[in-house]
Amino acid sequence: MSIDSSKVESVAILARLKVNEHELPDYVNSLSSILDLVDTMQAVDTNGVEPLANPLDASQRLRADVVTESNQREALQANAPKAEQGLFLVPKVIE
Repeated sequence: MSIDSSKVESVAILARLKVNEHELPDYVNSLSSILDLVDTMQAVDTNGVEPLANPLDASQRLRADVVTESNQREALQANAPKAEQGLFLVPKVIE
């Protein structure tokens, strides 16, 4: 699938990108080659192929989900200018 310079210009406007006239042919060629690659990949028959999360069929090692720190709310709120019922009080910034 090839695209022309008018399509590249309209996409650049929508994306709010500044594209110089002398760079336009390079963008057209690059985007056309990317779209050709996508067309080639879509033509491949993938029926019967299971999706993979990892091409090496490896599993991720996860750490145990355990609490490693104690609750220090009172100590941290002791330094706060204002705190009430376990919450930090801050000035209103949105009206």
